[in-house]
Amino acid sequence: MEESLEKNLFMKKENGWETVDESKKEEIFKFSNGYMNFLNKAKTEREFIQETIKLARENGYKDIMEFQKLQSGDKIYFINREKSMYLAIIGTESIESGLHIIGSHVDSPRLDLKPNPLYEDTDMAYLKTHYYGGIKKYQWTTIPLSLHGVIVKSNGEKITVNIGEDDNDPIFTITDLLPHLAQEQMEKKLKNGIDGEDLNLLVGSIPYKDEKAKEKVKLNILNILNQKYGITEADFQSSELEIIPAFKARSLGFDSSMVAAYGQDDKVCAYTSLAAMMTLQNVKNTAVCILSDKEEIGSMGNTGMESHMFDFFISEILNKLEINKPNLLDKVFCFSKMLSSDVDAGYDPIYASVSDKLNAGFLGKGISLNKYTGARGKSGASDANAEYVAWIRNILERNDIKYQIAELGKVDIGGGGTIAYILANKGADVIDCGVPVLSMHAPYEVTSKFDIYSAFETYKTFWME
Repeated sequence: MEESLEKNLFMKKENGWETVDESKKEEIFKFSNGYMNFLNKAKTEREFIQETIKLARENGYKDIMEFQKLQSGDKIYFINREKSMYLAIIGTESIESGLHIIGSHVDSPRLDLKPNPLYEDTDMAYLKTHYYGGIKKYQWTTIPLSLHGVIVKSNGEKITVNIGEDDNDPIFTITDLLPHLAQEQMEKKLKNGIDGEDLNLLVGSIPYKDEKAKEKVKLNILNILNQKYGITEADFQSSELEIIPAFKARSLGFDSSMVAAYGQDDKVCAYTSLAAMMTLQNVKNTAVCILSDKEEIGSMGNTGMESHMFDFFISEILNKLEINKPNLLDKVFCFSKMLSSDVDAGYDPIYASVSDKLNAGFLGKGISLNKYTGARGKSGASDANAEYVAWIRNILERNDIKYQIAELGKVDIGGGGTIAYILANKGADVIDCGVPVLSMHAPYEVTSKFDIYSAFETYKTFWME
């Protein structure tokens, strides 16, 4: 009798792998292979958007500007400066009943080149960097790094750069001090062990054969770049060049149950939501997928969620449905429901002291819901209301999707934020809903394949409601 009461009343977080049979396991592994293949081609925000455009067009999506009018079933997208993107399927219900939105971000912590990056010191050529987003600086030394991005000449010519990913490419690295001479360095606090100004990329050491040249190695590097891309040193000033790990996304563990890869915050949620949208044909509420930029630095700028570009996209939909009228945009947002699909901090038993074990997200136990994020006293959080949390729970439980509701660490330890509050401020019901991650913001992050597939199932089910 007591066991029955405990079974009925206690909540338990099951290991998801214990709930699947072999055929479902194969399905999970197959989906994860597709994710890893996509991730290896889409390691930066620009690359993710380019791959998304290809996938969307293959699945019948068209640029919204190709439409004069819209109707139920139309599949559309809008590209914002090649770094963020919105996709939608027009629903059968009036759009005035609200949108079903899933929003993720495709930028990740990294190193950006400074506007004037190239210099020479003692016959070694370096590129100066400025880190982007929250990183542990020491993690970015002594690992293989690649160079991605675009260079735009003053005449408007755009050059795409991707060096270090192909096995035949050279890679780059940031050096560190040998332990034998690092006594003073190792006395510093961990956060000060490597200074931001010392994250300089080693890029060459052969001097150009010109006796009159003062910086022969720098000249040789510029000559190589000029021959390959037709650029001069001044062209660095109008470039967006990112330094990211040259690691490939790989299966992790003897059982291959996990994925190790750079940039899974937040491309794991971006990919699963995108993959879910590609399966949709008919939806009741208009389904919208957001792939945003700049989240790691506060969502500012015209490609971040704080801009009005998303409002413009929804306004264009209203215009082309020929139903726009004063205050309709506000009304649509106020009746909308959203999943802010961003990752959660996975519980790591090695660092258990920073987590409240009762309220942590665990790898392998399904999608993780965060009712609120913020810091300490919920500062900066949108804090989903109980009615909306119950509505989401109902969807997941009816469809037998494993989920867990968690917090981002202990109350006074730290905190974080997502794009949730931005849409909540517009009036939408929003909750954070993503994949638990180990080593978040590190050059190599870890996720569970079970959770990845649970995210795909969650996002697909949410849109089908």
